[in-house]
Amino acid sequence: MARTTRRTKTLAALAALTATGIALSGCTAGSGDEGGGGDTLKLWHYEGADSAMGKAWAEAIAIFEEETGAKVEFEEKSFEQIQKTASQVLDTDAAPDLMEFNKGNATAGFLASTGLIADISDAVEEYGWDEKLAPSLQTTAKYSEDGVMGGDTWFGVPNYGEFVGVYYNQDAFAAAGLEIPTTYEEFVDVLDAFVAQGVTPLAEAGAEYPLGQLWYQLALLEGDRDFVDSYQLYDGEVDWQGPEVTAASETLQDYVDKGYIASDVSSVKAEDAGVSFINGTSPIFVSGSWWFGRFVSEATGFDWTMTAFPGADLSLGSSGNLWVVPENAANKELAYEFIDITMRPEIQAIIGNNGGLPVAADTADITDEKSAALIETFNGVLDADGLSFYPDWPAPGFYDVIVQELQGLITGTQDAETTNTNLGEQYDEGTAEFR
Repeated sequence: MARTTRRTKTLAALAALTATGIALSGCTAGSGDEGGGGDTLKLWHYEGADSAMGKAWAEAIAIFEEETGAKVEFEEKSFEQIQKTASQVLDTDAAPDLMEFNKGNATAGFLASTGLIADISDAVEEYGWDEKLAPSLQTTAKYSEDGVMGGDTWFGVPNYGEFVGVYYNQDAFAAAGLEIPTTYEEFVDVLDAFVAQGVTPLAEAGAEYPLGQLWYQLALLEGDRDFVDSYQLYDGEVDWQGPEVTAASETLQDYVDKGYIASDVSSVKAEDAGVSFINGTSPIFVSGSWWFGRFVSEATGFDWTMTAFPGADLSLGSSGNLWVVPENAANKELAYEFIDITMRPEIQAIIGNNGGLPVAADTADITDEKSAALIETFNGVLDADGLSFYPDWPAPGFYDVIVQELQGLITGTQDAETTNTNLGEQYDEGTAEFR
């Protein structure tokens, strides 16, 4: 998820991982055959029982067992547990029939490239899942033979999504006599107005992911889908002195110089930025939908809303993690039936009504007003094919590079041109094997 540091691991490192003797405990949903026979679906995922996905998938298990007569042998495992044992367990009879796995080149892409998870293209066509998923959601579910996302072959199906937008403190706006902006020009006017009133408007964090995500969003304002495909999918060359990256770095420096962002932002962490919005210190926070549930629970002292970044056709974001079917699964057909149940409107509605972002919900089924507004915004991004992934995804270790270089930019130790040159050198080195 984007709420944590997105440090893409190299394929070589993942390939070298070995089983470490971690005890993998689990619980069984329902009684009956636990031996992996034809009437048992062995399911692994790592969502907590109280999460939006955990609640939705628990209901899916109940429906699956009732409709098929099969039993679900469910084991809740952490992603780290699955990742560290995948290359061993998935090639044996101990492999599950279905599991949740992280999207991306170094995770699901690696499993696809090594033949550990199945090509499910026929099932996608049979069940019509491709018709339910926007193109930018499909990108992280389809991989090339080398394990690069955006390929032609389906290896997974996402059940939920995420995106980056802008959170606004509506009470602070009202007190300042301001309206929520709908264009980028209005957004800048709002920032100027808050500064004129002695308020630093943007909650930001230069020590972790938020500042890099703002930088990428500023590049997306100048970019188009071709830029995204070049940057993320290696479909073309990225010009690191071109208009997209130049505008992003120069504008970010302007944000600091003009007081839109605090001068000490380089040492601020994501948690601190989020808390500054929660406690009302900062009236605006550019960040992801993963904060939404927490803000509902904790940002209760004022009215707030979230929108897509004003004036942008492209937004940071992606599908959530994927359902994948191991090549060695004993019951692939049962796995496909379960996936299909999780794509039903009633299951998608559970995700949506509990703070998640469903990928195939009927909006009429979303009863929570705030959640409905969030999903409507997300659906607008999907309808525009606007999801553009995250800035650190293309290259192993690029997360740390972005943090370091942008810290140099905002502290004034290097200018925009130098920052972009340094970013470009590290990007080119990190993506050379994929091009």
